[in-house]
Amino acid sequence: MTTTPPLADVPIRSADELTIRWTKLLNPPVFGARSLWLSWFGSDGRMLPVVVPVDDLPLLPEPGMLMGLRQVHDSIVDEQLGGDGHLALALCRPGGPQITEDDDEWAEALRSALDDGQIDGSWSLHLAADGSVVPLVEAPSRVWSRG
Repeated sequence: MTTTPPLADVPIRSADELTIRWTKLLNPPVFGARSLWLSWFGSDGRMLPVVVPVDDLPLLPEPGMLMGLRQVHDSIVDEQLGGDGHLALALCRPGGPQITEDDDEWAEALRSALDDGQIDGSWSLHLAADGSVVPLVEAPSRVWSRG
């Protein structure tokens, strides 16, 4: 008898594998309200065994929420990942799977909030809507070559 390891024990080695992981985690990826889901991966590609949904997300990002996200990330990376990790986010919303201007605004706001300091580009963003999961911001390839 073979057993399947929990998802957290299966390392992610590519952007495509991360998209597949989000598809499994968000199954089915259909949402009645906006939310932002957060997960973290260590330098070995393994996911921490926690996924944090942030519900009641506004249509457009708010600076205070982005600062809080940054603080939570920094704390988790320091305490759980020894200072080196990847933040994977999924923007989940109702509506069709096509990328909208609002989705792009979320990606840009996250870029502004996360592309310096400890995170420094080690983050990614997927869109989950209407049964589909697609990358909005892919992690740099160096993330997947560290394991």
